[in-house]
Amino acid sequence: MGRRKQIVQECERLMDKPENIRNIAIAAHIDHGKTTLTDNLLAGAGMISSDLAGEQLAMDTEEDEQERGITIDAANVSMTHEYQDTNHLINLIDTPGHVDFGGDVTRAMRAVDGALVVVDAVEGTMPQTETVVRQALREGVKPALFINKVDRLINELQEGPEEMQERLQTVIGDVNELIRGMAEDKYENEGWKVSVQDGTVAFGSALYNWATSLPQMQETGIDFGDIIDYNRNDNIDELREHSPLSNVVLDMVAEHFPNPEKSQPERIPTVWRGDDSTDLAESMRLVDDEGEVVFMVTSISIDPHAGEIATGRLFSGTIERGQDLYVSGTAGQNRVQSVGLFMGGEREEVDRIPAGNIAAVTGLRDAIAGSTVSSVEMTPFESIEHISEPVITKSVEAQSMDDLPKLIQTLQQVSKEDPTIRVEINEDTGEHLISGQGELHLEVITQRIERNQGIPVTTGEPIVVFREAVQQASETVEGQSPNRHNRFYITVEPLSEDIVETLQLGEASMDMPELERREALQEAGMDKDTSQAVEEIHGTNILIDETKGIQHLNETMELVIEGWEEALDDGPLAAEPVQGTLIRLHDARLHEDAIHRGPAQVIPAVRQAVHGALINGRISMLEPIQNVRIDVPSEHMGPASGEIQGRRGRVDDMYQEGDLMVVEGVAPVEEMIGFASDLRSATEGRASWNTENAGFQVMADNLQPETIREIRERKGMKLELPAGVDYF
Repeated sequence: MGRRKQIVQECERLMDKPENIRNIAIAAHIDHGKTTLTDNLLAGAGMISSDLAGEQLAMDTEEDEQERGITIDAANVSMTHEYQDTNHLINLIDTPGHVDFGGDVTRAMRAVDGALVVVDAVEGTMPQTETVVRQALREGVKPALFINKVDRLINELQEGPEEMQERLQTVIGDVNELIRGMAEDKYENEGWKVSVQDGTVAFGSALYNWATSLPQMQETGIDFGDIIDYNRNDNIDELREHSPLSNVVLDMVAEHFPNPEKSQPERIPTVWRGDDSTDLAESMRLVDDEGEVVFMVTSISIDPHAGEIATGRLFSGTIERGQDLYVSGTAGQNRVQSVGLFMGGEREEVDRIPAGNIAAVTGLRDAIAGSTVSSVEMTPFESIEHISEPVITKSVEAQSMDDLPKLIQTLQQVSKEDPTIRVEINEDTGEHLISGQGELHLEVITQRIERNQGIPVTTGEPIVVFREAVQQASETVEGQSPNRHNRFYITVEPLSEDIVETLQLGEASMDMPELERREALQEAGMDKDTSQAVEEIHGTNILIDETKGIQHLNETMELVIEGWEEALDDGPLAAEPVQGTLIRLHDARLHEDAIHRGPAQVIPAVRQAVHGALINGRISMLEPIQNVRIDVPSEHMGPASGEIQGRRGRVDDMYQEGDLMVVEGVAPVEEMIGFASDLRSATEGRASWNTENAGFQVMADNLQPETIREIRERKGMKLELPAGVDYF
């Protein structure tokens, strides 16, 4: 343990010297060797035993990562490295390569200033290489290149020095094409082009723990011919001694990646839209450890002992325990319990962490990945743009009811750790819906619930949620109570889009003072009289009371509202929620005697009237749609746009951007299940795509009956449609 304590002390000493700090991420296509490389860097820094490096997968701390052999969570580690007689503190994040976990990559890039792109020498640049490079450049992070698995060129492909250099040149050329296509200015003027001559490219084998680069060759005199000989004569140990991987890579990191002092003035304007003339902006640009605390949370993880750990980049100020900090988007403050550095899977607590570092903080209970945490209220950082949005929903149920409370807690935790997951909890049915990036994403999440929490769960088939909405104003419909003594007269009509949006954004709600609510609704286009008679708002539906002087209505109103809400939560077509409807109560006949107008009478009467009026107003199913954007090399454009058109979608636009074609369109979510794998095979894996929810649209009439039947069947309802629905 002595060695580790020394490293922690050394890290603490270096934390105060931003010029010697490097914050970097390792990013690559899946299986190109990032995690093995990270292991060897840790071994080189003396943090894990070098015999285990590559076997240990110190960064893949979760069992499922070890099992699937892929990295799922971005992991953090701090280490020190001496370069040109100066010790450097290197904070490193190992990111996942699998497309379903792209959210982790984007978040990691926000915390670092340099990205070490790893490419497999045999496979060359792959689609995910393209995506991670794009994510780095979009966040203003400088790239450098490590070409891995060079041993395979020598041993498996038996290549000589010329062939080898040609192949490596191709990889370097491809990566530079990507950089130039996405960040031309920096490529031409700021030395972001990766090149052997400049020392921003290194080659080697993470598995056998050797590497080289031009500066290294000049220093040791070992050239490609020698490397080939070492490999052919089974003399890897000697090569490793002369040219150890961690030295070569960490030298490159220390020499070519910007320190926080250089990078923050350039990064802040990219990731923060606040007022750049304030002291706060200045202290972020200067990496001022005496300024206000500004901390960007990039990931949330769970430590069984310490609870939630928020890891992220400290742009300004100094974090220490006991501070009260604001978390963007939440009220009040959170108190810092402890601060620490990550050493692989272990967190080492320290007294304080100054600006320019990556810190692991406990006690920020309101923080989620993407929060801005600060000592004064401030404009938060730009929200982290995820490359993909949740597209698939599955139900998750606890197999035993005893596990239900624990399952709910776990699901709430999941949505905090991974903002690209959405969780909806339905206490009534015991069914919980989780929506994620793709089928693998949900599979991993549900497996973790089972494994880490020990809760056996059952998951349903992927499902899409629909809505119901009226298409025209209805006639007056009467609803009568089972005892025939109470009658309600109701009409419905569709609300305008502007009013619906006002309700969705919460700009008009029942919590507001009546006057403000009226003004907001009138501004959105509602006439004055209607806006004055609003009785209740439920979702995007409004109930208007137009009755005059009806005896006993006041004391019955609560039941009317209850019946009305019930009728809207389960629409008449398929018990999906109704949206965007204005409902007017014109008249009511109530029994004198309170006993005869109780819940059992009023609720069914109102429900019957509302459903009758909705059917009279031609209520139809709405399906969720998505905007789809595909970036694809021009030769694959045809098949890519075909994938949208073949899914009842339409293509709205095609244009060139950088070296790629962009196809934009919309398609129904229901048809998008399986889109990922179809698109991959249609474009040989060269396309990257992005979908985002674009609200709901009315389904074509000819598809309505079939869809309604399927949903009714799934929900165990009677299959025949309610009377009056004959308009499809």
